[in-house]
Amino acid sequence: MRLYFTVNFQKQSNGAFPGNYINYEKMNMNFERNLETKKRILAKIKQYNKIVIARHVRPDGYAIGSSHGLAELLRASFPEKKIIVANQDSSEYMAFLKTEETDPTAVDYTDALAIVVDLAGLDRSANKEIEKSREIIKIDHHIDITPYGDISWVEDDRSSVCEMIAAFACTFQEELKLTKRAALLLYTGMVTDSGRFQYIETTAETLRMAAFLLETGIDTQSLYANLYMEDFDYYRFKSHVYENMSITRNGVAFIYVDDVMQKQFHLSREQASNSVDFLSKIKGSLIWLAFIDNPDGTIRVRLRSRFLPVNRLAERYHGGGHANASGSTVYSLQEMAQLINEADALLREYKTDNEGWL
Repeated sequence: MRLYFTVNFQKQSNGAFPGNYINYEKMNMNFERNLETKKRILAKIKQYNKIVIARHVRPDGYAIGSSHGLAELLRASFPEKKIIVANQDSSEYMAFLKTEETDPTAVDYTDALAIVVDLAGLDRSANKEIEKSREIIKIDHHIDITPYGDISWVEDDRSSVCEMIAAFACTFQEELKLTKRAALLLYTGMVTDSGRFQYIETTAETLRMAAFLLETGIDTQSLYANLYMEDFDYYRFKSHVYENMSITRNGVAFIYVDDVMQKQFHLSREQASNSVDFLSKIKGSLIWLAFIDNPDGTIRVRLRSRFLPVNRLAERYHGGGHANASGSTVYSLQEMAQLINEADALLREYKTDNEGWL
């Protein structure tokens, strides 16, 4: 079933425009994709009175948006059910959304349905208790290397899990109630996971789902101000990154944001991690990396690329992800240097065998 919709701007007899009137004639909506899986998920949601939602550790905009956006969608649609978002950590960067996490150890998982979002493997879950649930549903858009769950809905070509949840709400509009609050959370996740709709996974359907959410009247001006306005210290940090970044012989750009740098510029963990985005527009640099010291002594790695995949490289260093956006972890400066050298060799091979790269 494919439906088409556009906003109908024909005036009513009183001269006003009809609010949120949708005409299914113009916009191509593919509701048939994984329809049976989505039907099974909705049936399970209806079956359970308690639903616990979890996501990955070190949450970003898309982890917060997908977990709490889904929770708001289900609370509005099934007010009689108990919907709990239970995770061990939170996001300072996303604090403006005013979401709350329940301590996973305080939840009774007996007779509970768990829905785990934006998490490729349970080893990175922010809820280590979640496997105590009676059943688990996986909703994810990463490559399905480590399958889990009684029902698994994975679409690894989607820009975000929030796009998938928006499609879920759109598919079952007669049964699910999309509130403005749920739409805001889901749209936040879509914007942050797609790099403001710039990444390769952004498709026509991504923008159709964004339009579907915007129909609720989201205040995008306030959202973007909260997401992208920064303190002056952060701009000093950005300048420091440009002064201290390195580029390998074949064009791998990288920066190491160590503990000293994080303290010098009063960085949150999210701000330190976002340094990878500063390196994304350098001609000839088709792979860029950010290394960030973690409190536990490990080093978080964020890998990004243009034209060639880096997910296999990430997998060799305790990570994984999308073809052009992955994450991993290294445990020493020696391992960091080794990863950089492998990235440089990967880029050298690509440039040797291909033309047309910038």
